[in-house]
Amino acid sequence: MDRITVAPGITFPDTSDGRTYVAGAVITDPRGRVFTQRRSPHRKVFPHCWDIVGGHVEPGESMLQGLAREVTEETGWRVSEVLAELFTIDWDPGDGLTRHEVDYLVRVEGDLQAPQLEQDKHTEYMWVDDSLVYRLRDERDPGDYFITDIVRRGLDALRGL
Repeated sequence: MDRITVAPGITFPDTSDGRTYVAGAVITDPRGRVFTQRRSPHRKVFPHCWDIVGGHVEPGESMLQGLAREVTEETGWRVSEVLAELFTIDWDPGDGLTRHEVDYLVRVEGDLQAPQLEQDKHTEYMWVDDSLVYRLRDERDPGDYFITDIVRRGLDALRGL
């Protein structure tokens, strides 16, 4: 795995304990914005909703390895820095399997104006700043705005760096 700088104090959970882990990447750009992508309308979980980059950590992978792989698979970019741990949530999308998600604020290398979206999974992307966070709420149940909360945490953390 390429070198990834991890900020002091960040620890990664042990993903070998048999639970299902999800690694989330709140990707930032030099302008202080956060990358979001819209899920395809045929997706089983959160169809047609805005989301951050991320997915399940595969068996045998560490959280950092899963995070790096998901970023590359979903955008074509490479994680260069993990800046902060932003959010931890346990959730079940209705299939009876609890996901243990940890979301990290990261910087990446690559052409930030040309992400290589997984066309069958994501239909568009948007760089979000404080003025655009409200757009992430479309197509969601009003009680389910945790993506908005995660993006806000990322933007707030950026201001503190």
